[in-house]
Amino acid sequence: MMRTIMAIVAAGLAAVAVQAAGPGFDPRALKAVAGPPNEVMVLGTPHLSGWPKDFDAKALGPLIDRLAAWKPQSIAVESLSGLQCDALRRAPFRYAETVETYCWDATPARQATGLDVPAATAEVERRLAAWPERPTASDRRHMAALFLAAEDQGSALVQWLRLDGADRHAGDGLDTVLVARLETLRQRRNEEFLIAAPLAARLGLERLEPMDDHSADRPYRNAEEEKAAGAAIMKAWDNAATARRKAADAALQSGIKTGAGVLALYRAYNAPEQAQTIYDSDFGAALKEPSPERFGRGYAGYWEVRNLRMAANIRDVFAAAPGQRMLVIVGASHKFYLQAYLDMMHDVRLVDTDAVLR
Repeated sequence: MMRTIMAIVAAGLAAVAVQAAGPGFDPRALKAVAGPPNEVMVLGTPHLSGWPKDFDAKALGPLIDRLAAWKPQSIAVESLSGLQCDALRRAPFRYAETVETYCWDATPARQATGLDVPAATAEVERRLAAWPERPTASDRRHMAALFLAAEDQGSALVQWLRLDGADRHAGDGLDTVLVARLETLRQRRNEEFLIAAPLAARLGLERLEPMDDHSADRPYRNAEEEKAAGAAIMKAWDNAATARRKAADAALQSGIKTGAGVLALYRAYNAPEQAQTIYDSDFGAALKEPSPERFGRGYAGYWEVRNLRMAANIRDVFAAAPGQRMLVIVGASHKFYLQAYLDMMHDVRLVDTDAVLR
């Protein structure tokens, strides 16, 4: 009996010790660096692809004006790099749906330039390393073609927008198919093409930084499992926080026909109190859903891995060129996770969006 009691007490003390243990190291407290710090502002955004077809992109003007006034030196966007898409294509058993959904097929650009994604990516880096102070229109058309071959459509559009209207024509690696593609991107309702690329062109930047990551994607084992997981997570999402979130979003969406209304929406999406609302309505609810398969916990695990890898991609840009100011434009549900992860890094300092958007 005494041995049993002692074993129970020891197990209890061990459990308390485990619960009380912390990481023992906090990178957030160690941010002393030589030279200017890396500054990052994470702008949470709705996905503009879901906005009404009659939305006038001119209403984004006041938002872009404020972002431009902050003068970011790089702009990261929620899209996959060509190199990741190239890697995902090599494992169709796991990533076929991901590639179909998130990767542009650069076959037209490969045919026009003769370069596949890795070769085009290498050529982009080589040319940018020796980029002239005053590139010609021919330089920019060729760079746009290379970016398309590298599956970096946002950066290709930046080069296209930096050309005078009369210089936006075929030539230097751009054929009529690629020109048509670039003109399509100019009008596409997507935050990368309507906000990030015009802002980069206005600031005199040469490219965007794709930082999304879908390497944590994995298909369900069969249709039955997919259906069951979808039902479990949808049930978890049916909660009071989701109802409040939808009501607030509907009210904000009603004002997006004007620049003032767009600004009001972005201020609300980036307000600190949104973090808890998003968690309660989505990931927190999923973590507590009671299916025997723990579908919600699998979903939340995927979400954390994706955000960690996105944060690593952002940090990688800073590591290559320390001491810069970066704007990250990302879906609003990612914003607060990215801020939390980035704030743990020694050489990253967060900038409050409220001060910029006010």
